[in-house]
Order: sequence, then C-alpha cells, then structure tokens
Amino acid sequence: MISTSEALKRLQDGNRRFVEDSRNPEARIGEARRSALVDGQTPFATILGCSDSRVPAEIVFDQGLGDLFVIRVAGNIVAPSQIGSVEFAAGQLGVQLVVVLGHSKCGAVHATLEELARPTESRSPNLASIVDRIRPSVLPLMESQPEADSDSIMPQAIRANIRAAANQLRHGSEILEKLILQNKLQVVGAEYSLETGVVEFFDGP
Repeated sequence: MISTSEALKRLQDGNRRFVEDSRNPEARIGEARRSALVDGQTPFATILGCSDSRVPAEIVFDQGLGDLFVIRVAGNIVAPSQIGSVEFAAGQLGVQLVVVLGHSKCGAVHATLEELARPTESRSPNLASIVDRIRPSVLPLMESQPEADSDSIMPQAIRANIRAAANQLRHGSEILEKLILQNKLQVVGAEYSLETGVVEFFDGP
C-alpha cells in the first residue's frame, strides 16, 4: 500500500492533468484492467464526495478502475453508513488516505442556508436529514453575519461543511481514530471548483 503523501501526490497530479486536458492516455480502464480486478481491489485513496453529477471523482482526479474507493452522498455529509464505508476501506482494504471532497455551488449547502433563513414545512424527511447534518457547520456563520445573504456566505459555508465532515471522520469512529493515532490513516478536506476544475486541498496535515 502506498503512503499517504504518495497517494495525495497521485491525486494532485491527476487533477492537474484533468485541468490541463492532458489526461493519461494509458488510464487503466480497459479489458485487461477489468480482468485484473475480478479477484480483488487495492484502491490507493478513499474519496467521500458529493453526489453532484458534475464532480465524478475518478474523472477529476484522472484515475482508472480500482484506483479510488468512492463514497458519494449529497452534501458530502457524514452519517453512520459513510463512516462504515470508510472503516471498510481503511480496515479491510488498507487505504491510508481519505479525502472529503466538497465543491463550489453545492446545492445541499445552499438548501441548508435557505432553510435556516426561511424554514419550510414542505421539505421531505429524507432531504431534511441531509440539511440537518449540514446545519451545525453553517449556523455559526449565519449567526456571526446576520446581514449576509446565502449567496455571499456560500463559499465559507462550503468550507465549513467540508471541515466538519473531515472532523467527524477523525473523531466519530474508534476504528478510524485508532488508525489515525497509529499514523496509518490521514483524513484531509478538499474543494473542487466547478469553474476551473481545480481541487484545492486545504484541511489536513
């Protein structure tokens, strides 16, 4: 298994190729690679990202089949099922790097800001469960900037939500916390720009 620093560099290099539109022509996505993965997988990083169709992790990091263990959920929130998936990747597959990948103009964060500004009774319980998990990370921002509208506070709210999710993974599981203390796991936060295609890593060692 590769080190966290090497895994991070591999992601950064892949994103640079994506942005420059110089993607690897030898990307491992063909029949030979598919056949090689039948009996097992050895992904080098776990990505907990948003379900937004504009942010497919394998593409924005220019990776192939079997390279990334990807978990996608609206708002890149952390719930028990996401924690369990990260535990599986770290404990069973030996993945040592976890990236919480948010993105600009996140609809789930925007919906949360709108809900805090104008509560509604029409939201489904399932959507409300997503909003409720984002709420604690963005509420302090709204309280500290009562005159700000949702559009102006969005960039800060997106970053706050990413940081909160990364911290939940670091401290919300005995299994993950133990691996982190043993230097066998690293959790970092990152934001993908819909406008430029660049992934900025900003939260983590």
